[in-house]
Amino acid sequence: MKKSVFVTRVIPEAGLNLLRDRFHVSVSQQPAPIERKDLIQGAGKADALVCLLSDRIDQALLDQVNQLKIIANYAVGYNNIDIRAAQEKGVMVTNTPGVLTNATAELAFALMITLTRRIMTSDRYTRQGRFIGWDPLLFLGDELAGKTMGIVGMGRIGQSLAEKCRAFGMSVIYHNRRRLDEKTENHLSAVYCSFDELLTRADVISIHAPLTEETRYLFNRSVFERMKTGTYLINTARGELIDETALTEALASGRLKGAGLDVYEREPAVTEELMAMDNVVLLPHIGSATVETRSAMAVMAARNVIAALEGRVPENLVPEMAGMF
Repeated sequence: MKKSVFVTRVIPEAGLNLLRDRFHVSVSQQPAPIERKDLIQGAGKADALVCLLSDRIDQALLDQVNQLKIIANYAVGYNNIDIRAAQEKGVMVTNTPGVLTNATAELAFALMITLTRRIMTSDRYTRQGRFIGWDPLLFLGDELAGKTMGIVGMGRIGQSLAEKCRAFGMSVIYHNRRRLDEKTENHLSAVYCSFDELLTRADVISIHAPLTEETRYLFNRSVFERMKTGTYLINTARGELIDETALTEALASGRLKGAGLDVYEREPAVTEELMAMDNVVLLPHIGSATVETRSAMAVMAARNVIAALEGRVPENLVPEMAGMF
């Protein structure tokens, strides 16, 4: 009898086809995050679960499943999964690291240049028929060359962004839990500094840190008050890294010159005040949204499932489970 796989959302066919070649595959057709009851029902009948960051896989759910062997998260992050509960149940957890590095770094860069050159407001102005000719003072923005990029979280995505910033003539400083080795720092021309020093030196700050209890609301009112006035803030990591109430205050006061967000504190809800601000660019969590990346993520998730259900240890088992299987 074929083993079964439940997928909580339609993902690219490249991954689904790999699974269908070997297993019985059920895919939720809901256009929004799956309802809790449907998630529990689907996972309860499956040997493998392919889920998204929006799916909460907690102790209560895991207590209601018996045959599940693997939870394959269709994302790099996996803070939606109770890892300890999965460990206790002997359920493998995997993610999709590396594959979305360039796409997310590109989007962070796109948010930065969109803000600094006022592209969104200029586009609206033109579409409204208000453009009557070239004007020396019309929509003056900021050039990136000569500015300092401060990267918080210097993993794969942060490093990819650093390379792009250097190509545009920016200086790069960074803060990370662990300092990079000298060879990598030299390759990136990146200078390590404390978090407080980064706040006072950076013209643009881009967040690429994981969401943990230590980093939740890392950017709060106190942090915004310590920033250099006129800084731009970019977040393509996790919404709960920023206190959005404090963010709106910093933007309204001019402490921050602009913000580019792809993720939100209470996603998919967006703080209402942000929606009305012209110095904010808001995107619907599309950091990895390229054909190449989303397809590669689907293939990686599928291969993780295949390995687990065929009795092998998946290549992308999360670090907390190293040596368990």
